[in-house]
Amino acid sequence: MPKLYSARVIKNTLKRAGFEIISQKGSHIKLRGIIEGKIQTVIVPDHKEIARGTFKSILSQANLTKKEFDSFL
Repeated sequence: MPKLYSARVIKNTLKRAGFEIISQKGSHIKLRGIIEGKIQTVIVPDHKEIARGTFKSILSQANLTKKEFDSFL
């Protein structure tokens, strides 16, 4: 079974992919980046482990594949 990522790992990886933190409200971190000429906003829950479905949603919002995400780890 693949391991689950923490919010910190996801946040730092997205920052390496060109996103920047724009705000945090409660336990949710909002990041924004320009991907393929379009502004993408991603919300990451600040949890120790991010569920697989939530992780897939984050990748979709960021317009990244799992392989692209792993290349920024």
